[in-house]
Amino acid sequence: MQLMRLQVPYHRIHHIFISHLHGDHYLGLMGLLFTMHLLRREHELHLYAPRGLDEIITLQLKHSKSALRFPLIFHCSEPDKQTLLFEDDALTVESIPLIHKIPCCGFLFREKTKPYRIDKEKLPDGILLQHIVLLKSGKDVFDDRGNLLYKYEDFTLPPHPSFSYAYCSDTAYTEKISGQIHGVDLLYHEATFMEDEKDKADETKHSTARQAALQAKQSQVKKLLIGHFSARYKELLPVLEEAQSIFPETKLAIEGETIDLES
Repeated sequence: MQLMRLQVPYHRIHHIFISHLHGDHYLGLMGLLFTMHLLRREHELHLYAPRGLDEIITLQLKHSKSALRFPLIFHCSEPDKQTLLFEDDALTVESIPLIHKIPCCGFLFREKTKPYRIDKEKLPDGILLQHIVLLKSGKDVFDDRGNLLYKYEDFTLPPHPSFSYAYCSDTAYTEKISGQIHGVDLLYHEATFMEDEKDKADETKHSTARQAALQAKQSQVKKLLIGHFSARYKELLPVLEEAQSIFPETKLAIEGETIDLES
């Protein structure tokens, strides 16, 4: 329902990352899979999750006597290790080892360096497509005799910036992840409790808003999103203010809102 409300196209979802096997992080998955099935999806879907979710899905399919129309490919993550989970031409996804009551990992998304942008106003007439491809990759173009035809700097603009995003779901505060997420453009970090409930955070392996802000400050990230708030907090402004007192570039993670990383 939320994907429909936010107008996220189902057919553009090809990879799903699940941090751990507490119900609030995966119970909606079967509904999504069956919706894709009913919409006659055919393309494969990749699922990254701790061991056990594959059994849960298989059991539900078995007892409902169902078979998905599309291939579902399960990738078993190892929550206690920093592992490269996915890579293509555009980005990489690594697991971030976290501390929770059950095996749990976050995810670090890093865009790769983007191609140079062609300055169309400077392109000469008749330039070959393969030459444009070379210029976009930051390479000069030479003829068969080795003579310089086009210098990439003369016909290109700098690449668009590449961004990084670290998602740290349910976790106790830990300095061990600071090196891995150092300098990311955006950090999502859970902030289940406020500092006056730190004992409760320690007991349940969660973090306070202050601890999330300390993580952002220590890791020198550019922006911080906090979420996973306890239901006891009917008003979230005090939670936000606690984090902002340590790390001013903090915002609340409100479903449906967007974050501008370039501002």
